[in-house]
Amino acid sequence: MNDISNQQNNENHFDAARLIKNWQHVSEQVAQACNVATKKEDDVALLAVSKTKPAEMIATLARQGQRDFGENYLQEAIEKIQVLRQQPQCKQIVWHYIGSIQRNKTRDIAEHFDWVQTLEREIIAKRLNEQRPAGMSPLNVLIQVNIDNEDSKSGCLPTEIPDLITAIKHYEHLQLRGLMIIPAKTNTDAFARTKQLFEEIKREHPELQQWDTLSMGMSGDMNKAIVNGSTMVRVGTAIFGART
Repeated sequence: MNDISNQQNNENHFDAARLIKNWQHVSEQVAQACNVATKKEDDVALLAVSKTKPAEMIATLARQGQRDFGENYLQEAIEKIQVLRQQPQCKQIVWHYIGSIQRNKTRDIAEHFDWVQTLEREIIAKRLNEQRPAGMSPLNVLIQVNIDNEDSKSGCLPTEIPDLITAIKHYEHLQLRGLMIIPAKTNTDAFARTKQLFEEIKREHPELQQWDTLSMGMSGDMNKAIVNGSTMVRVGTAIFGART
């Protein structure tokens, strides 16, 4: 029995009330951080990172109004997407791929997801563009930036972004929306530097009319990220609990 089957067998054993309470608490934290940053609440999207969690947990939050969900593991995600798209209350879900991308994954990602937040190479952009099915809206993409130049982290360096933008903006099946980072735990100004980079790109590329998304901040640092300009926070543990 594969992992997704094990998860589905255990779907009825989670505490739905606690899950909803956790989600509400995180939503309130986002709203409070927006208030501190003098932003409107809807200026910052909450991405619920649901990797390793069963489809029914996602459905529970979707029924509460949660719209955006992030997945790292492709096969697990596809199975959950296929199950949940059969449920009327889950049709509004927007699916974000936030895992690493190998060449052999691009077709499935292009066919099943609404967003990709981990684009770092032109060859991957080219494949996603070519493999996005006809009739689907353009795939929203974020460039993942290795803002602290860590050997252990994925993402392109800031100096590599201009060439990647030049390539992506000509792909008709991709919609370039912004940047995503996972900063070093010891870095205190990564969010501010990324915000500055984001604004510089916006000024230099006025043709990018939907350059509007800065995905940074997770369970432990989302408040700081929002104050420093984040428009999307990626929260998993604080909503779903520890990963299994």
